[in-house]
Amino acid sequence: MATHSVRPGANARTAYDEEGHSGLLIYAAVLVGILGFSNLLEGIAGIARSGVFVGNARYVFGDLRGWGWVMLILGALQFVAALGVVARSQLARWSAVAVLAVNVLAQIAFIPSDPFWSLVIIAADVVALWILCVFGGKEKAYS
Repeated sequence: MATHSVRPGANARTAYDEEGHSGLLIYAAVLVGILGFSNLLEGIAGIARSGVFVGNARYVFGDLRGWGWVMLILGALQFVAALGVVARSQLARWSAVAVLAVNVLAQIAFIPSDPFWSLVIIAADVVALWILCVFGGKEKAYS
């Protein structure tokens, strides 16, 4: 039977804190939350056929109201995933990665209605994806 020596206060800290990745994960969670909130607002505006979008935009499939519903659903999923990432859930982290990847594709399809904003959201999605994939590994136990 092997015994492990534990430093004082080690049970309150994680390997993320020691490696300095905790702040990046919180940053990614906040970024995903902001993206989710932005998509919620974009979805509501799309459903209401708001005048903030480019007029007479042509979509590959669907219309502005349909894409508004897609953005609303993606925004809600991103917001929930952000809360899970803050709670350090690996399932939530991978859910956030999946939802961000789908959001990149949805924003590409949504470009006709708001080109500049869609490109900004795609760039933010890529940053959040990178952080969650590179720095979101499982916590390591102290030995």
